[in-house]
Amino acid sequence: MEPFLKKFFPEAYTKMKEDTKISNYCKFDNQLLTLFTSSLYLAGLVASFFASFVTKAFGRKPSILAGGAAFLAGAALGGAAFNVYMLIFGRILLGIGVGFANQVLQLHQ
Repeated sequence: MEPFLKKFFPEAYTKMKEDTKISNYCKFDNQLLTLFTSSLYLAGLVASFFASFVTKAFGRKPSILAGGAAFLAGAALGGAAFNVYMLIFGRILLGIGVGFANQVLQLHQ
């Protein structure tokens, strides 16, 4: 979204607006934007490994609550972010919540 890029990633926004003939894959070649995007997935991967130890030690309910609290804190931080580092930290917290939920919650048929 243009307002998001303009506020948090102005270099990517400028490059997107200037070059109309270059592919979008080249326009968004920004390491900070890549870190923002991948931080949720990396945190989710790492948190899913730690969630199994937390679940084994404390049970499912505390693990679900911890994951939900991390997800809630990440969403609040992402919504209130005024710089890119707050956004990245919020995405890391969201990833922790996703990792815990991925490991702890089961699908029922």
